[in-house]
Amino acid sequence: MDNGQIARVIREVGEYIQVDEGLSFRARAYDRAAETIESLVEPLTDTYAKGGMTALMGIKGIGRGLGDALEEIITTGKSSLHEELKRALPIDLPALNSVQGLGPQKIRVLYKELKIKNLEDLERAATAGQIRVLTGFGEKSEEKILRGVEFLKRGAGRMLLGDVLPWGRNLEKELLKLKGVRKATLAGSARRRRETVGDLDMLVVADDASPVMDYFIAMPDVEEILANGPTKSAVRLKNGLQVDLRVVPAESYGAALNYFTGSRDHNIVLRQIAQDKGLKLNEYGLFHGDVAIAGFTEEGIYAALGLEFVPPELRENGGEVELARDSALPVLIGYSDLCGDLQVQTSWTDGVHSIDEMAEAAMAAGLDYMVVTDHTKRLAMMGGLDEKKIRLQMKEIDAVNERLMSAGKKFKVLKGSECDILKDGSLDLPDDVLCELDVVGVSIHSYFDLPRDEQTTRVIKAITNPHADIFFHPTARKINARPACDFDMEAVLDAAAKAGTVMEVDAFPDRLDLSAEYIRMCVKRGIKLAIDSDAHDRAHFSVLEYGIAQARRGWAQKEDIVNAWPVEKMLGMLKKSA
Repeated sequence: MDNGQIARVIREVGEYIQVDEGLSFRARAYDRAAETIESLVEPLTDTYAKGGMTALMGIKGIGRGLGDALEEIITTGKSSLHEELKRALPIDLPALNSVQGLGPQKIRVLYKELKIKNLEDLERAATAGQIRVLTGFGEKSEEKILRGVEFLKRGAGRMLLGDVLPWGRNLEKELLKLKGVRKATLAGSARRRRETVGDLDMLVVADDASPVMDYFIAMPDVEEILANGPTKSAVRLKNGLQVDLRVVPAESYGAALNYFTGSRDHNIVLRQIAQDKGLKLNEYGLFHGDVAIAGFTEEGIYAALGLEFVPPELRENGGEVELARDSALPVLIGYSDLCGDLQVQTSWTDGVHSIDEMAEAAMAAGLDYMVVTDHTKRLAMMGGLDEKKIRLQMKEIDAVNERLMSAGKKFKVLKGSECDILKDGSLDLPDDVLCELDVVGVSIHSYFDLPRDEQTTRVIKAITNPHADIFFHPTARKINARPACDFDMEAVLDAAAKAGTVMEVDAFPDRLDLSAEYIRMCVKRGIKLAIDSDAHDRAHFSVLEYGIAQARRGWAQKEDIVNAWPVEKMLGMLKKSA
């Protein structure tokens, strides 16, 4: 099990304890341990292999009890405490937890009072008006729960790209270790970097398919074998994800990769172009009669059709084929093009690590600068900074930069804020503080359900404030958990274009906010974008890749992304620097 999988088990144990006991010290300990495990650079399994229980207990926050639990998970792949709690509390905790507004404390009330165990029970009780009378709920809470359940139904069966892609990449590596395997490549929506993935498609070129299939269906993560044939097998993993694997001939690899990458609509257009040329395109190759004229590579397929190669992220039949005919596709932002990160949280508020530690991690990620953007005072539960504290933080940032300079490092830490947008559209810090910052990001953390007109007015007021540089995670959505705020995006983007406000692409896998559709609208209007990690931990700079993928899906180029520029150029374009 990797660190993420171990952390999920530990966190869920803590949540079950909350449902059973309430918010106890024991429950908090498990939650904090999960956060710590997620932040570890070294796999926990390697830590244990090197030093056993002593090494585990050397990790901050891990005592004997948690150490025993971790040792069991590492050595057996499961937790007896986890299984015991699930038997004692027969509720679908992950599903209930995913409903907006619900957490272990409220789930505890729902279970104790109404014996609600799953989404079906929840929807039934809410529809019958039984939840509104419970302590801590109410009519609006009940309505919100119903909307949340409906939202989850629409996204059922699809997993976050950020949860799926690492597993798929690991499978690629493992398959390539098998004797006779020459290629192993992810296809499907994961290769197109869609926000969510329904299943994984894997293509393999191998001298002999049999050992590949034997390995695939016997993987430890396999819950069920759905199909097992000579060149194609399918399995369902323990996390519910379906994975399909195909072994294809080398001469068909490019055609198969193109076919199984999709999208369906993109492929239909390609097949029509082939037909118009008197050719036939399918997963086996591009044929003139019975003679294959292309198929070894994707590039060969596109070239034979008279098209420029189309990057997978663009293959959605959104005009990319027409531009490919004229060799006029945009040169997309590259995966190594970012110079800085403009949204980084630290231990001053709800981040895990200090400014120094986050700076070191950003440097290790290949960045030249980062902006510290801790939350503001309205978010008291996250330790939001008031005027006095943010000025103290500014002094600390100066000290960090002095230490970096003394060490001969050219990395720059900038002063910033993730300033909360209040209900009326005003900002959570006064102008005399905001004007002292290098970068001001503004964001929505409350009043998600305001009427459309009111939300639009609120957002426009905030982003046109002369001190507002960037609109962070603009729609405030959480994929598969919380819908986007309802406002007039056309009007907001028009206001942003006029004011010179940068729109963010939040790279965190459960946000990817803006959507590809809205990114493309920004690009067409000439609105600049920032791709940020929204890091709360040293390990989170790795998610920048997902934000870059999202920007590519929205047709963004390097010149569209302000933090793909050197720090002086980036600061020079911000409104308050003009």
